Amino acid sequence: MRARWLKMTVAYDGGAYAGWQIQPDRLTVQGVVESAWREITQESVRLSAAGRTDAGVHAHGQVAGVVTESHLPAEDLHRGLNAVLPDDVVVLAVEEARKGFHATHDAIGKRYRYQIHNGRIPSVFDRHFTWHYPRPLDAAAMHVAGQSLVGRHDFASFESAGSERVDTVRTITELTVARGTGELAEQVTVEVAGDGFLYNMVRVIVGTLVEVGRGARNIDWPPEVLAARDRRRAGQTVPPHGLILVRVDYE
Repeated sequence: MRARWLKMTVAYDGGAYAGWQIQPDRLTVQGVVESAWREITQESVRLSAAGRTDAGVHAHGQVAGVVTESHLPAEDLHRGLNAVLPDDVVVLAVEEARKGFHATHDAIGKRYRYQIHNGRIPSVFDRHFTWHYPRPLDAAAMHVAGQSLVGRHDFASFESAGSERVDTVRTITELTVARGTGELAEQVTVEVAGDGFLYNMVRVIVGTLVEVGRGARNIDWPPEVLAARDRRRAGQTVPPHGLILVRVDYE
C-alpha cells in the first residue's frame, strides 16, 4: 500500500506529561498520541513534531507529522483519535500533506505565549496555566525592554544548559508584553514569535523581562545580556506551566 503523509494539529494540557517527546518509562504526549494511532489503525508509527515542548508546557497548536499506510480517511482518523485519547489531549485537525512533509524541518516559525498571574492572591482556576507572581510588574517597561530582543541575534545567554544545538543564532520577529484590562487586569501576557527557539529560551526571556518589570533592572539591560553570551547574566528560567505553544507556521 502506498504511503501517505499527514499533518496533525494537536492541543494539550501538558501538566501530567514529561513533555512531548517519547521517553522510557515516562508519560509523554507523543506516547499517548502514538498509542491512540496504534489502537485506531493497528499500525505503529513514529510522529515528527514541530517542537519538543518540555514537561509541564502546554500547546494550543502543536503540529505533528506522520507517514502512514492506513487507508482510513483523514476525517475518520481525526474522529477516532479523539475517541480514544485522554481528556487532556485533543487532535484539532488531520490533513493530507505533501509527500515528504516533516513537522520539524518544514516549520518556518513558531509563536509562544507565557501567562503571568500578577496579583497578590493566587488564582484557583488559572493556577495550572499561569505563573503566580505576587510582586507588582510594570508590563509597559517589560514590553519596551523586550524590543531590543527583536531581530536576529545570538541568544546563547537565553539558553539553558543541556541543549545539543551548536548554533545559538535565532530571529525573533515579534515580542509583546501586555497587561489585561477589567477582570483580566492581574494577567500579564508575553507573546514571542520567531523562526526557532533554543532550549528554555522563551522561559529565560520572560524571566529576564520580569527583572525589568519588578524594577531590579532597567530597560537597557537585555542588550547587555545578549552581548554577554552567558546564561548566568540573564534572569531566571520561569516555571513551565505558564508557557503555551500557540501556533506553528509553514509555507
